[in-house]
Amino acid sequence: MRPLTMSGHFLLAPIPESSSDYLLPKDIKLAVLGAGRVGKSAMIVRFLTKRFIGDYEPNTGKLYSRLVYVEGDQLSLQIQDTPGGVQARDSLSQMVDSLSKCVQWAEGFLLVYSITDYESYQSIRPLYQHIRKVHPDGKAPVIIVGNKGDLLHARQVQTHQGLQLANELGSLFLEISTSENYEDVCDVFQHLCKEVSKLHSLGGERRRASIIPRPRSPNMQDLKRRFRQALSSKAKAPSTLG
Repeated sequence: MRPLTMSGHFLLAPIPESSSDYLLPKDIKLAVLGAGRVGKSAMIVRFLTKRFIGDYEPNTGKLYSRLVYVEGDQLSLQIQDTPGGVQARDSLSQMVDSLSKCVQWAEGFLLVYSITDYESYQSIRPLYQHIRKVHPDGKAPVIIVGNKGDLLHARQVQTHQGLQLANELGSLFLEISTSENYEDVCDVFQHLCKEVSKLHSLGGERRRASIIPRPRSPNMQDLKRRFRQALSSKAKAPSTLG
């Protein structure tokens, strides 16, 4: 086997040199949802390639596929990018029509808004409610991400508002800057991959919701510390993966 190629916190899977080297990877299907211009495509590309590309043509829903390693497990990862036409002012029927197939297909979700766009923040709740309608057992893991955390001068959504929404919905939350911090982007995707992989292993067991408590005086360093504590505590717990 050729050596693994390190890419931040995850590893690109090596190409097997013989059939005896090959183990069937676990399939992980993720969807990244949110309003337009919040940085969904940039987040996906940043995670998979470490490169930041600031401008994208409006997408019609690109599917990214890659073999990766996360904490020793080989995963066949598929990430569905979604069109950015979902806004709070859109009707529920429009949202359902455009996203239902994607939501039915995916097993884990990133709900992304921009801290510089309050309307994109308002779209998160109806997106979450639609996910729970399609997956009524409440098992599908959801992480809420406030993106463009470097654009503080243009902030329209405060950190405590993102935390409050995540607490109400029972989701993890983190503010990140896709352009400035690859590690945070990688942490978010890694954690979602592990949650979906855990669901595969636990079968019908109900996943307990993970909520990051709201700090008294929220700041980004504290948020990142709490998020990484959540990741490390899960990593140290006895593994149930086969």
